[in-house]
Amino acid sequence: MYYIYPAIFYPEEDGRFSVIFPDLNDLATFGDNLTDAFAMAQEACGQYLFSSLKDGETLPSSTPIDKIQKDDDSALVNLICVNLDEYARAYDDKVVKKTLSIPAWLNTACENYGINYSKVLKDALIAKLQAHP
Repeated sequence: MYYIYPAIFYPEEDGRFSVIFPDLNDLATFGDNLTDAFAMAQEACGQYLFSSLKDGETLPSSTPIDKIQKDDDSALVNLICVNLDEYARAYDDKVVKKTLSIPAWLNTACENYGINYSKVLKDALIAKLQAHP
């Protein structure tokens, strides 16, 4: 599901940008430049919304972009869109049980050495995923 919230981007003297989300309890982040600030805003918004929903909280309504009050004429107001389904796939830490079939001799050998199947499989799957672009 997609969520869209307005963010105010404030240019700083050193070229960085501070970002505030008025609808999300003044959630704040920053970026080294405008591109970085947009990426950080999307990440911060996603993390905030994902955590709020995970905690059972109701998400606030999004203020229309033309109703956002900025206190600095040089500030930019833009909408940040977050796909929470995609975010959850990337960051959800819920454990899923899978069944594993291996030869009996391998099972015996692993048990003799106290090998943790879940950890070995998880590490191997992560390494496999990292090998793919």
